[in-house]
Amino acid sequence: MSVAQKPVRENPKHMQKGQQTRAAILEAALGLASHMGLEGLSIGALAEVMHMSKSGVFAHFGSREELQISVIREYHTKFEEEVFFPALREARGLPRLRALFERWIKRVSVEVDSGCIYISGAVEFDDRPGQVRDALVTMVRSWHLALERAIRMSIAEGQLREDTDPLQMLFEIHGHILAVHHDARFLKLPGVLDRARNGFERVVAYYATQHEVVAPAPRQAPRAVRR
Repeated sequence: MSVAQKPVRENPKHMQKGQQTRAAILEAALGLASHMGLEGLSIGALAEVMHMSKSGVFAHFGSREELQISVIREYHTKFEEEVFFPALREARGLPRLRALFERWIKRVSVEVDSGCIYISGAVEFDDRPGQVRDALVTMVRSWHLALERAIRMSIAEGQLREDTDPLQMLFEIHGHILAVHHDARFLKLPGVLDRARNGFERVVAYYATQHEVVAPAPRQAPRAVRR
């Protein structure tokens, strides 16, 4: 996304006690924010979960706003580790774009029971300027940029038509993810992930060059009826 190489996470065994405590607090905060939203996250609620004093939690972040921003960054780091970096092992172009989407869908399937901070945060902070919104927008845009880059690579590789509008295609792909969250979390409909995958492939087929479109399996000729 915003970096070329996967960042190296520090081994918890090598962390100082203060760093370990902060990492544990952040992990708990991420869990709370996933279920309650960033606005539901407070120093008090986190202190209760961690069995710490409010001042103890406050000392690691300094403010509720900084706590929220730290949670957004932690979520983004985990998203990169689970979705973005593994997909880079795939070949440039459509194989990588498909891998990005498939890993995104798999993460969404887990988040159906908790929630996506990118999506819930957008609802909470869409009209609320400030540092928390800025941090959230930066992380979402970096992910969208990664998808846009994969689309442009697919065009350069001759797998998507030259007249493909990368931003339009990205818009359509992102729309399937939003639909998954709505139909799976709100309406509790079955089969949503398969619909999203089918929708993604239809988008790809629309923009694909002729030799990239998978031809349907030939229909077998009907057998002659013996009289």
